[in-house]
Amino acid sequence: VHSVLSRRLLSREMAAATAGAGRCHLSKVGTGRRPPPARVRVAVRLRPFVDGAAGANEPPCVRGIDSCSLEVANWRNYQETLKYQFDAFYGERSSQQDIYAGSVQPILRHLLEGQNASVLAYGPTGAGKTHTMLGSPEQPGVIPRALMDLLQLTREEGAEGRPWDLSVTMSYLEIYQEKVLDLLDPASGDLVIREDCRGNILIPGLTQKPITSFSEFERHFLPASGNRTVGATRLNQRSSRSHAVLLVKVDQRERLAPFRQREGKLYLIDLAGSEDNRRTGNQGIRLKESGAINTSLFVLGKVVDALNQGLPRVPYRDSKLTRLLQDSLGGSAHSILIANIAPERRFYLDTVSALNFAARSKEVINRPFTNESLQLHALAPVKLSQKELLGPSEAKRARGPEEEEIGNPELTASAASASQKLSPLQKLSNMDPAMLERLLSLDRLLGSQGSQGTPLLNTPKRERMVLIKTVEEKDLEIERLKMKQKELEAKVLAQEALDPKEKENSLTVHRPLPRRTVTGAKPLKKAVVMPLQLIQEQAASPKTEIHILKKRGRKRKVESSQVSEPVEKASEDCWELQISPELLAHGRQKILDLLNKGSARDLRSLQRIGQKKAQLIVGWRELHGPFSQVEDLERVEGISGKQMESFLKANLLSLAAGPRCGP
Repeated sequence: VHSVLSRRLLSREMAAATAGAGRCHLSKVGTGRRPPPARVRVAVRLRPFVDGAAGANEPPCVRGIDSCSLEVANWRNYQETLKYQFDAFYGERSSQQDIYAGSVQPILRHLLEGQNASVLAYGPTGAGKTHTMLGSPEQPGVIPRALMDLLQLTREEGAEGRPWDLSVTMSYLEIYQEKVLDLLDPASGDLVIREDCRGNILIPGLTQKPITSFSEFERHFLPASGNRTVGATRLNQRSSRSHAVLLVKVDQRERLAPFRQREGKLYLIDLAGSEDNRRTGNQGIRLKESGAINTSLFVLGKVVDALNQGLPRVPYRDSKLTRLLQDSLGGSAHSILIANIAPERRFYLDTVSALNFAARSKEVINRPFTNESLQLHALAPVKLSQKELLGPSEAKRARGPEEEEIGNPELTASAASASQKLSPLQKLSNMDPAMLERLLSLDRLLGSQGSQGTPLLNTPKRERMVLIKTVEEKDLEIERLKMKQKELEAKVLAQEALDPKEKENSLTVHRPLPRRTVTGAKPLKKAVVMPLQLIQEQAASPKTEIHILKKRGRKRKVESSQVSEPVEKASEDCWELQISPELLAHGRQKILDLLNKGSARDLRSLQRIGQKKAQLIVGWRELHGPFSQVEDLERVEGISGKQMESFLKANLLSLAAGPRCGP
């Protein structure tokens, strides 16, 4: 019997672990291994007797055995007891410091590793949940103690000289009658709960306050606590009518390359207690509030049962509370459940119900992982020098002999090999050497396995196979087109190799009828239209020649059927532009001054010069010195001779006429 029970318990734990792993979304930084499981830790706190005549002579129904186990009297037979064992048990004499140091303080270190953590206070109404989480000025609870220690840890880890820069923000909300309300900004109304592409639960529009000290935390938290909905019942004068959630987020940014960033979240949750309306005497609005509280706690129990049984569907979305606790139960957080119970016999059924829920929650498996990523914007603004923009041969020519003597040949060879191997990536000159070595080793490993191009590290296997097949088909198509191009080139060469006599015969046979030959139209020359004031100024100066449009004849060629040579016939009127050499030289000088002194923005004012060519000209000028003449522009990579001709034609006339002239 013992072996059968052990096998059933083992299969149930494995099923719960499998279900938890299916819902867990791994960090995009992590390796292919699954995160290690972490069971939900459960601590039980027994509050002392409440002073009053009703419970003065009432015997307790709960008794602690040791620091991890307790027993409850069986309500059918008081001589029998029900024994429970948890991760920790705190009796009525335990202090706030004992609970915090024993159960809550150890999980704070996970936040500095980029992992999530959550602390839940569960139990019936009047069991002391709010006292455990908030406490009093004389006996502070879990929330103030955790914030004080967490802020101290972040100050120490984020000090000058440490590798990480840390920042802390807080948000405070309540779930009241299935409405998510922002306690830091009560006027914001009902908020929605969303899930991002990585499976993280978030609330758009929730207020986030940065905090650097405990006094700042108190300045935001104390007024927000006054906004929480409370009410008086027969059992408690200030009964919580909503579930309160304090979210503390710790952001870490690496100060050196590769500029990683981590994010850890701490959920501190004070759940509203389940209520028996016969004892609380709820009516009207209090009855409606207790109905919403009991419904959400019932869904919470269903979620725990579904996780333990390994069901394919876990009803997280059936309640706003369970939707928000999706990371804490069966998700990616280190979770602590503090079950608060009362010793009075009149709370017997509520105590047994809370202990049964705590026992089931202890079997839930979470899989925490590190929320780490790389700053994408940190890679974009890397500016490459002009030597990195040039090729290896030009960079060697541009480098002086002193640099070649000082430079280390091994580092140069390794950098060259790195730039060749990481050709699909950017050339990151200031990358951390350790990170660069890891990338190179990964590239060598993929190359040894036959991978080509940029590796698809995060692509699922099925999609990766489809992509590989598509790439192979494209390669075959490219090879087929290359073969077809070679065949066409061979045909053209064969036609050009024909006998010239055969060419002439073919031409004489297919000679067309005599007709007028139409010559290709020449490009029209642009005339610079000058304002009258500028023409008068130029005419007043004796040494300045003005642009003149002169009329000249253009001869047409007519081919006759009787005469083999074309005959020049009647001429037509046309216009040509005559300009003085001094003005052309003046325009060249203006272009040369712009090339040597103008910025990239000034160079874009020239025609035929865009953003890319302007940057190339500025880079060439910084590397090789000023231009001696305008024709040196052909030496800039990316500017050919034809482009140089069109550049001179487009700019000489407009710049020679002066800045006020337009084309």
